[in-house]
Amino acid sequence: MGSAAPSRAASVEPPLAALRLLLSALGLLLLGAGDCQLHTSCGIQKCTTDFVSFTSHLNTALEDFDLEFCKALRAYSVCTYRNSKVCRGNLVYHSAVLGIGDLMTQRNCTKDGPTSSTNPEMTYDPCNYSGHTEVREHQGGDKTPPPTYLFCGLFGDPHLRTFKDNFQTCKVEGSWPLIDNNYLSVQVTNVPVVPGSSATATNKITIIFKSYQDCTDQKVYQAVTDDLPAAFVDGTTSGGDGNTRNLHIVEKVSGKYIEMHARYIGTTVYIRQLGHYLTLAIRMPQELVMAYEESQDLQLCVNGCPSSERIDQSGNLPLPVVGKLLPWGAAAHPLSGYTLETATTKCHEKMLVKDIYFYSCVFDLLTTGDANFTAAAHSALQDVEALHPSKEHWHIFPRSGGPPVVCVIEGYRFFHAWKPRNVVSLCKMF
Repeated sequence: MGSAAPSRAASVEPPLAALRLLLSALGLLLLGAGDCQLHTSCGIQKCTTDFVSFTSHLNTALEDFDLEFCKALRAYSVCTYRNSKVCRGNLVYHSAVLGIGDLMTQRNCTKDGPTSSTNPEMTYDPCNYSGHTEVREHQGGDKTPPPTYLFCGLFGDPHLRTFKDNFQTCKVEGSWPLIDNNYLSVQVTNVPVVPGSSATATNKITIIFKSYQDCTDQKVYQAVTDDLPAAFVDGTTSGGDGNTRNLHIVEKVSGKYIEMHARYIGTTVYIRQLGHYLTLAIRMPQELVMAYEESQDLQLCVNGCPSSERIDQSGNLPLPVVGKLLPWGAAAHPLSGYTLETATTKCHEKMLVKDIYFYSCVFDLLTTGDANFTAAAHSALQDVEALHPSKEHWHIFPRSGGPPVVCVIEGYRFFHAWKPRNVVSLCKMF
Protein backbone atom coordinates (compact mmCIF):
# COMPACT_ATOMS: atom_id res chain seq x y z
CA MET A 1 0.00 0.00 0.00
CA GLY A 2 2.92 2.34 0.78
CA SER A 3 4.12 2.29 -2.83
CA ALA A 4 0.70 3.00 -4.34
CA ALA A 5 0.91 6.78 -4.29
CA PRO A 6 4.36 7.06 -5.99
CA SER A 7 3.30 4.56 -8.63
CA ARG A 8 0.10 6.55 -9.29
CA ALA A 9 2.00 9.83 -9.48
CA ALA A 10 4.32 8.34 -12.04
CA SER A 11 1.39 7.09 -14.11
CA VAL A 12 -0.13 10.53 -14.44
CA GLU A 13 3.04 12.38 -15.37
CA PRO A 14 2.66 11.88 -19.14
CA PRO A 15 -0.81 13.46 -19.35
CA LEU A 16 0.21 16.29 -17.04
CA ALA A 17 3.27 16.93 -19.13
CA ALA A 18 1.03 16.98 -22.20
CA LEU A 19 -1.28 19.37 -20.37
CA ARG A 20 1.57 21.74 -19.55
CA LEU A 21 2.75 21.59 -23.15
CA LEU A 22 -0.78 22.31 -24.41
CA LEU A 23 -1.29 25.27 -22.10
CA SER A 24 2.15 26.69 -22.91
CA ALA A 25 1.44 26.43 -26.63
CA LEU A 26 -1.97 28.07 -26.21
CA GLY A 27 -0.41 30.84 -24.15
CA LEU A 28 2.15 31.59 -26.85
CA LEU A 29 -0.51 31.53 -29.53
CA LEU A 30 -2.71 33.92 -27.54
CA LEU A 31 0.19 36.33 -27.10
CA GLY A 32 1.09 36.08 -30.78
CA ALA A 33 -2.49 36.65 -31.86
CA GLY A 34 -2.41 40.21 -30.54
CA ASP A 35 -5.19 42.64 -31.35
CA CYS A 36 -6.48 40.42 -34.15
CA GLN A 37 -7.75 37.91 -31.62
CA LEU A 38 -8.90 40.44 -29.07
CA HIS A 39 -11.39 41.97 -31.47
CA THR A 40 -13.17 38.75 -32.37
CA SER A 41 -16.05 37.06 -30.59
CA CYS A 42 -14.11 33.80 -30.20
CA GLY A 43 -14.22 32.78 -26.53
CA ILE A 44 -11.37 30.25 -26.53
CA GLN A 45 -9.26 32.31 -24.12
CA LYS A 46 -12.08 32.21 -21.56
CA CYS A 47 -12.48 28.45 -22.09
CA THR A 48 -8.78 27.93 -21.44
CA THR A 49 -8.78 30.20 -18.37
CA ASP A 50 -11.69 28.26 -16.91
CA PHE A 51 -9.93 24.96 -17.56
CA VAL A 52 -6.81 26.18 -15.73
CA SER A 53 -8.93 27.20 -12.75
CA PHE A 54 -10.56 23.75 -12.70
CA THR A 55 -7.26 21.85 -12.74
CA SER A 56 -4.74 24.08 -10.93
CA HIS A 57 -5.70 22.74 -7.50
CA LEU A 58 -5.81 19.04 -8.44
CA ASN A 59 -3.41 16.66 -6.69
CA THR A 60 -2.34 13.59 -8.65
CA ALA A 61 -2.07 11.60 -5.43
CA LEU A 62 -5.78 11.91 -4.67
CA GLU A 63 -8.12 9.05 -5.45
CA ASP A 64 -10.57 11.31 -7.32
CA PHE A 65 -7.92 12.88 -9.58
CA ASP A 66 -9.06 11.03 -12.70
CA LEU A 67 -12.70 11.88 -12.04
CA GLU A 68 -12.04 15.61 -11.52
CA PHE A 69 -9.58 15.84 -14.39
CA CYS A 70 -12.07 14.27 -16.80
CA LYS A 71 -14.82 16.59 -15.55
CA ALA A 72 -12.55 19.56 -16.28
CA LEU A 73 -11.77 18.23 -19.77
CA ARG A 74 -15.46 17.74 -20.52
CA ALA A 75 -16.20 21.31 -19.40
CA TYR A 76 -13.36 22.51 -21.63
CA SER A 77 -14.73 20.46 -24.53
CA VAL A 78 -18.27 21.82 -24.07
CA CYS A 79 -16.94 25.37 -23.99
CA THR A 80 -14.98 24.90 -27.22
CA TYR A 81 -18.00 23.26 -28.87
CA ARG A 82 -20.15 26.29 -28.13
CA ASN A 83 -17.50 28.48 -29.75
CA SER A 84 -17.00 26.22 -32.77
CA LYS A 85 -18.60 28.61 -35.26
CA VAL A 86 -17.32 31.96 -34.04
CA CYS A 87 -13.81 30.50 -33.64
CA ARG A 88 -13.69 28.99 -37.11
CA GLY A 89 -10.19 29.53 -38.53
CA ASN A 90 -8.72 30.50 -35.12
CA LEU A 91 -5.39 28.67 -34.62
CA VAL A 92 -5.64 28.81 -30.81
CA TYR A 93 -9.08 27.24 -30.90
CA HIS A 94 -8.11 24.37 -33.19
CA SER A 95 -4.97 23.67 -31.12
CA ALA A 96 -7.11 23.47 -27.99
CA VAL A 97 -9.59 21.07 -29.61
CA LEU A 98 -6.79 18.73 -30.68
CA GLY A 99 -5.17 18.90 -27.24
CA ILE A 100 -8.42 18.14 -25.46
CA GLY A 101 -9.01 15.10 -27.63
CA ASP A 102 -5.52 13.76 -26.93
CA LEU A 103 -5.84 14.26 -23.18
CA MET A 104 -9.28 12.65 -23.03
CA THR A 105 -7.93 9.62 -24.89
CA GLN A 106 -4.91 9.35 -22.57
CA ARG A 107 -7.06 9.46 -19.44
CA ASN A 108 -9.86 7.29 -20.87
CA CYS A 109 -12.37 10.08 -20.27
CA THR A 110 -15.86 9.54 -21.61
CA LYS A 111 -17.43 12.32 -23.66
CA ASP A 112 -20.63 12.15 -21.64
CA GLY A 113 -20.66 12.82 -17.93
CA PRO A 114 -20.50 15.59 -15.32
CA THR A 115 -18.51 18.76 -15.91
CA SER A 116 -16.48 20.89 -13.53
CA SER A 117 -17.77 23.85 -11.58
CA THR A 118 -15.94 26.04 -9.11
CA ASN A 119 -19.21 26.38 -7.23
CA PRO A 120 -20.91 23.08 -6.31
CA GLU A 121 -24.29 24.76 -6.45
CA MET A 122 -23.66 26.17 -9.93
CA THR A 123 -23.22 23.14 -12.20
CA TYR A 124 -22.91 23.67 -15.92
CA ASP A 125 -26.07 22.80 -17.80
CA PRO A 126 -25.45 22.81 -21.56
CA CYS A 127 -29.21 22.73 -22.10
CA ASN A 128 -29.87 26.01 -20.28
CA TYR A 129 -28.58 28.89 -22.39
CA SER A 130 -29.73 31.62 -20.02
CA GLY A 131 -27.69 30.06 -17.20
CA HIS A 132 -24.40 29.97 -19.09
CA THR A 133 -23.43 33.53 -18.18
CA GLU A 134 -24.14 33.01 -14.51
CA VAL A 135 -22.10 29.81 -14.45
CA ARG A 136 -19.18 31.51 -16.20
CA GLU A 137 -19.14 34.23 -13.56
CA HIS A 138 -18.93 31.66 -10.77
CA GLN A 139 -16.24 29.71 -12.56
CA GLY A 140 -14.00 32.56 -13.65
CA GLY A 141 -14.83 35.15 -11.05
CA ASP A 142 -15.14 37.90 -13.66
CA LYS A 143 -18.33 39.79 -14.35
CA THR A 144 -19.66 38.58 -17.70
CA PRO A 145 -22.11 40.79 -19.60
CA PRO A 146 -25.47 39.17 -20.21
CA PRO A 147 -26.08 37.75 -23.69
CA THR A 148 -27.49 40.06 -26.34
CA TYR A 149 -30.86 39.02 -27.74
CA LEU A 150 -32.30 39.98 -31.13
CA PHE A 151 -35.87 40.10 -32.45
CA CYS A 152 -37.39 39.36 -35.87
CA GLY A 153 -41.03 39.45 -36.89
CA LEU A 154 -43.13 38.85 -40.01
CA PHE A 155 -46.81 39.74 -40.43
CA GLY A 156 -49.38 41.17 -42.81
CA ASP A 157 -48.73 41.94 -46.44
CA PRO A 158 -45.93 40.88 -45.54
CA HIS A 159 -44.05 43.31 -43.32
CA LEU A 160 -40.64 42.25 -42.03
CA ARG A 161 -38.78 43.52 -38.99
CA THR A 162 -35.22 42.23 -39.22
CA PHE A 163 -32.81 41.36 -36.42
CA LYS A 164 -31.25 44.78 -37.08
CA ASP A 165 -34.60 46.51 -36.45
CA ASN A 166 -34.95 47.44 -40.11
CA PHE A 167 -38.58 47.50 -41.23
CA GLN A 168 -39.43 46.41 -44.78
CA THR A 169 -42.49 45.52 -46.83
CA CYS A 170 -41.78 42.87 -49.43
CA LYS A 171 -43.31 40.74 -52.17
CA VAL A 172 -41.31 37.50 -51.62
CA GLU A 173 -43.92 35.22 -53.17
CA GLY A 174 -43.23 31.52 -52.68
CA SER A 175 -40.86 29.93 -50.15
CA TRP A 176 -38.19 32.06 -48.47
CA PRO A 177 -35.77 31.45 -45.57
CA LEU A 178 -36.22 33.80 -42.63
CA ILE A 179 -33.49 32.14 -40.54
CA ASP A 180 -30.91 29.51 -41.48
CA ASN A 181 -28.10 29.12 -38.96
CA ASN A 182 -26.38 26.22 -37.24
CA TYR A 183 -29.11 25.85 -34.62
CA LEU A 184 -32.38 26.80 -36.29
CA SER A 185 -34.01 27.08 -39.71
CA VAL A 186 -37.24 28.98 -40.35
CA GLN A 187 -38.88 29.07 -43.79
CA VAL A 188 -42.10 30.81 -44.80
CA THR A 189 -44.32 30.45 -47.84
CA ASN A 190 -46.18 33.51 -49.10
CA VAL A 191 -49.11 33.61 -51.50
CA PRO A 192 -50.80 36.51 -53.35
CA VAL A 193 -53.49 38.24 -51.32
CA VAL A 194 -55.34 40.15 -54.05
CA PRO A 195 -55.68 38.87 -57.64
CA GLY A 196 -53.29 40.69 -59.92
CA SER A 197 -51.23 42.13 -57.07
CA SER A 198 -47.67 41.35 -56.03
CA ALA A 199 -48.63 41.85 -52.38
CA THR A 200 -48.50 38.54 -50.52
CA ALA A 201 -49.12 37.08 -47.05
CA THR A 202 -47.84 34.01 -45.22
CA ASN A 203 -49.84 30.77 -45.33
CA LYS A 204 -47.14 28.28 -44.29
CA ILE A 205 -44.31 28.24 -41.74
CA THR A 206 -41.72 25.47 -41.34
CA ILE A 207 -39.27 25.45 -38.44
CA ILE A 208 -36.39 23.02 -37.91
CA PHE A 209 -34.75 22.86 -34.48
CA LYS A 210 -31.45 21.16 -35.21
CA SER A 211 -30.12 18.45 -32.90
CA TYR A 212 -27.88 19.81 -30.15
CA GLN A 213 -25.73 17.68 -27.85
CA ASP A 214 -28.02 15.70 -25.55
CA CYS A 215 -30.52 18.56 -25.28
CA THR A 216 -32.74 17.61 -28.22
CA ASP A 217 -32.92 15.55 -31.36
CA GLN A 218 -33.87 17.36 -34.55
CA LYS A 219 -37.47 18.54 -34.37
CA VAL A 220 -39.56 19.83 -37.26
CA TYR A 221 -42.64 22.02 -36.84
CA GLN A 222 -45.01 22.98 -39.64
CA ALA A 223 -48.05 25.26 -39.64
CA VAL A 224 -50.34 26.05 -42.55
CA THR A 225 -53.50 28.11 -42.80
CA ASP A 226 -56.27 26.53 -40.68
CA ASP A 227 -53.82 24.00 -39.23
CA LEU A 228 -51.76 25.48 -36.40
CA PRO A 229 -50.81 22.35 -34.43
CA ALA A 230 -49.53 22.25 -30.85
CA ALA A 231 -47.06 19.48 -31.73
CA PHE A 232 -44.10 18.75 -33.96
CA VAL A 233 -44.60 16.75 -37.14
CA ASP A 234 -43.64 13.56 -35.28
CA GLY A 235 -46.54 14.08 -32.86
CA THR A 236 -44.41 15.04 -29.85
CA THR A 237 -44.68 18.33 -27.97
CA SER A 238 -41.13 18.48 -26.63
CA GLY A 239 -37.52 17.62 -27.43
CA GLY A 240 -34.89 16.00 -25.24
CA ASP A 241 -35.66 14.98 -21.68
CA GLY A 242 -39.34 15.58 -21.07
CA ASN A 243 -38.65 16.50 -17.45
CA THR A 244 -36.26 19.35 -18.29
CA ARG A 245 -38.36 20.70 -21.19
CA ASN A 246 -35.33 21.79 -23.20
CA LEU A 247 -37.65 22.36 -26.16
CA HIS A 248 -41.41 22.46 -25.87
CA ILE A 249 -44.58 23.83 -27.46
CA VAL A 250 -47.27 25.69 -25.53
CA GLU A 251 -50.73 26.14 -27.03
CA LYS A 252 -52.06 29.53 -25.94
CA VAL A 253 -55.23 29.66 -28.07
CA SER A 254 -56.35 26.46 -29.75
CA GLY A 255 -55.68 26.58 -33.48
CA LYS A 256 -54.80 30.28 -33.33
CA TYR A 257 -51.69 30.91 -31.24
CA ILE A 258 -48.77 28.74 -30.12
CA GLU A 259 -45.41 29.43 -28.50
CA MET A 260 -42.20 27.41 -28.77
CA HIS A 261 -39.52 27.66 -26.12
CA ALA A 262 -36.01 26.30 -26.76
CA ARG A 263 -34.13 26.85 -23.50
CA TYR A 264 -30.95 25.19 -24.77
CA ILE A 265 -30.50 27.99 -27.35
CA GLY A 266 -32.34 30.73 -25.43
CA THR A 267 -34.90 31.09 -28.20
CA THR A 268 -38.63 31.81 -28.16
CA VAL A 269 -40.98 31.66 -31.16
CA TYR A 270 -44.58 32.91 -31.42
CA ILE A 271 -46.85 31.83 -34.28
CA ARG A 272 -50.40 33.12 -34.76
CA GLN A 273 -53.17 32.72 -37.31
CA LEU A 274 -55.24 35.84 -37.90
CA GLY A 275 -57.82 35.51 -40.63
CA HIS A 276 -56.41 33.34 -43.41
CA TYR A 277 -52.75 34.12 -42.78
CA LEU A 278 -49.96 33.45 -40.30
CA THR A 279 -47.62 35.72 -38.34
CA LEU A 280 -44.30 34.91 -36.71
CA ALA A 281 -42.12 36.52 -34.05
CA ILE A 282 -38.81 35.22 -32.70
CA ARG A 283 -36.26 36.17 -30.06
CA MET A 284 -32.79 34.60 -30.30
CA PRO A 285 -29.29 35.26 -28.88
CA GLN A 286 -27.09 37.29 -31.20
CA GLU A 287 -24.15 34.88 -31.05
CA LEU A 288 -26.39 32.06 -32.30
CA VAL A 289 -28.10 34.22 -34.94
CA MET A 290 -24.69 34.94 -36.45
CA ALA A 291 -23.51 31.30 -36.37
CA TYR A 292 -23.96 30.41 -40.03
CA GLU A 293 -21.87 29.59 -43.09
CA GLU A 294 -21.35 31.88 -46.07
CA SER A 295 -23.67 29.69 -48.13
CA GLN A 296 -26.49 30.49 -45.67
CA ASP A 297 -26.49 34.25 -46.22
CA LEU A 298 -29.99 34.39 -47.77
CA GLN A 299 -31.87 34.99 -44.52
CA LEU A 300 -34.58 37.63 -44.52
CA CYS A 301 -34.37 38.13 -40.75
CA VAL A 302 -30.62 38.77 -40.98
CA ASN A 303 -30.15 40.65 -44.25
CA GLY A 304 -33.66 41.73 -45.18
CA CYS A 305 -35.42 41.23 -48.50
CA PRO A 306 -33.55 41.50 -51.79
CA SER A 307 -33.98 44.96 -53.30
CA SER A 308 -35.96 43.49 -56.21
CA GLU A 309 -38.52 42.17 -53.71
CA ARG A 310 -39.05 45.41 -51.81
CA ILE A 311 -42.41 47.20 -52.02
CA ASP A 312 -41.59 50.04 -49.64
CA GLN A 313 -39.49 52.99 -50.78
CA SER A 314 -36.60 53.10 -48.29
CA GLY A 315 -39.03 52.45 -45.46
CA ASN A 316 -41.88 54.57 -46.86
CA LEU A 317 -45.07 52.66 -47.62
CA PRO A 318 -46.88 53.56 -50.85
CA LEU A 319 -50.65 53.79 -50.38
CA PRO A 320 -52.86 52.64 -53.25
CA VAL A 321 -55.31 55.14 -54.71
CA VAL A 322 -58.50 53.54 -56.01
CA GLY A 323 -58.52 53.31 -59.78
CA LYS A 324 -54.76 54.00 -60.11
CA LEU A 325 -51.83 51.67 -60.56
CA LEU A 326 -49.77 50.72 -57.56
CA PRO A 327 -46.02 51.38 -57.78
CA TRP A 328 -45.37 47.62 -58.00
CA GLY A 329 -47.66 47.14 -60.98
CA ALA A 330 -51.08 46.12 -59.64
CA ALA A 331 -54.35 48.01 -59.55
CA ALA A 332 -55.66 49.14 -56.19
CA HIS A 333 -58.50 46.95 -55.01
CA PRO A 334 -61.65 48.96 -55.80
CA LEU A 335 -63.87 46.79 -53.61
CA SER A 336 -61.80 47.07 -50.44
CA GLY A 337 -64.45 49.28 -48.88
CA TYR A 338 -61.82 51.47 -47.21
CA THR A 339 -60.75 55.01 -47.91
CA LEU A 340 -57.65 56.51 -46.38
CA GLU A 341 -59.81 58.09 -43.70
CA THR A 342 -61.81 54.97 -42.81
CA ALA A 343 -58.68 52.79 -42.81
CA THR A 344 -56.98 55.28 -40.51
CA THR A 345 -59.95 55.21 -38.15
CA LYS A 346 -60.09 51.41 -38.16
CA CYS A 347 -56.40 51.01 -37.35
CA HIS A 348 -56.55 53.72 -34.69
CA GLU A 349 -59.09 51.62 -32.77
CA LYS A 350 -56.34 49.15 -31.80
CA MET A 351 -53.14 51.17 -32.19
CA LEU A 352 -53.00 54.59 -30.59
CA VAL A 353 -49.38 55.27 -31.51
CA LYS A 354 -48.86 56.17 -35.16
CA ASP A 355 -45.72 54.14 -35.67
CA ILE A 356 -44.80 51.88 -38.58
CA TYR A 357 -47.15 49.16 -37.31
CA PHE A 358 -50.02 51.61 -37.53
CA TYR A 359 -49.01 52.61 -41.07
CA SER A 360 -48.68 48.95 -42.04
CA CYS A 361 -52.23 48.40 -40.85
CA VAL A 362 -53.49 51.25 -43.05
CA PHE A 363 -51.47 49.97 -46.00
CA ASP A 364 -52.89 46.45 -45.64
CA LEU A 365 -56.49 47.63 -45.33
CA LEU A 366 -56.24 49.80 -48.44
CA THR A 367 -54.47 47.05 -50.37
CA THR A 368 -56.65 44.07 -49.38
CA GLY A 369 -59.78 45.32 -47.63
CA ASP A 370 -59.28 42.47 -45.10
CA ALA A 371 -59.93 43.73 -41.55
CA ASN A 372 -58.00 40.77 -40.13
CA PHE A 373 -54.80 42.59 -41.09
CA THR A 374 -55.67 45.14 -38.41
CA ALA A 375 -55.50 42.40 -35.77
CA ALA A 376 -52.29 41.09 -37.36
CA ALA A 377 -50.55 44.46 -37.02
CA HIS A 378 -51.78 44.86 -33.45
CA SER A 379 -50.65 41.34 -32.47
CA ALA A 380 -47.28 41.91 -34.14
CA LEU A 381 -46.75 44.96 -31.94
CA GLN A 382 -47.77 42.96 -28.87
CA ASP A 383 -45.19 40.32 -29.80
CA VAL A 384 -42.54 43.02 -30.05
CA GLU A 385 -43.42 44.21 -26.56
CA ALA A 386 -43.20 40.64 -25.25
CA LEU A 387 -39.99 39.56 -26.99
CA HIS A 388 -37.93 42.56 -28.07
CA PRO A 389 -35.15 43.16 -25.50
CA SER A 390 -35.09 46.97 -25.77
CA LYS A 391 -38.22 48.85 -24.80
CA GLU A 392 -36.91 52.07 -26.33
CA HIS A 393 -36.85 50.33 -29.71
CA TRP A 394 -40.33 48.82 -29.65
CA HIS A 395 -41.81 51.54 -31.83
CA ILE A 396 -40.35 52.42 -35.21
CA PHE A 397 -41.42 55.78 -36.58
CA PRO A 398 -41.27 57.23 -40.10
CA ARG A 399 -37.93 58.65 -41.08
CA SER A 400 -39.19 62.19 -41.63
CA GLY A 401 -38.54 64.51 -38.74
CA GLY A 402 -41.95 66.18 -38.78
CA PRO A 403 -45.46 64.77 -38.45
CA PRO A 404 -46.45 61.99 -40.87
CA VAL A 405 -47.66 63.20 -44.24
CA VAL A 406 -49.44 61.46 -47.09
CA CYS A 407 -48.55 62.71 -50.56
CA VAL A 408 -50.35 62.03 -53.80
CA ILE A 409 -47.66 61.79 -56.47
CA GLU A 410 -48.69 60.79 -59.96
CA GLY A 411 -51.51 58.67 -58.59
CA TYR A 412 -49.46 57.14 -55.73
CA ARG A 413 -49.72 57.95 -52.06
CA PHE A 414 -46.72 57.89 -49.76
CA PHE A 415 -46.39 58.22 -46.01
CA HIS A 416 -44.03 61.17 -46.20
CA ALA A 417 -43.77 64.62 -47.71
CA TRP A 418 -41.56 63.15 -50.42
CA LYS A 419 -41.19 65.53 -53.36
CA PRO A 420 -39.05 64.12 -56.15
CA ARG A 421 -37.46 66.54 -58.55
CA ASN A 422 -39.69 67.61 -61.47
CA VAL A 423 -42.79 66.01 -59.95
CA VAL A 424 -45.68 68.16 -58.71
CA SER A 425 -47.06 66.73 -55.52
CA LEU A 426 -50.07 67.51 -53.43
CA CYS A 427 -49.61 66.68 -49.75
CA LYS A 428 -51.98 66.80 -46.87
CA MET A 429 -51.60 66.05 -43.18
CA PHE A 430 -52.28 62.45 -42.25
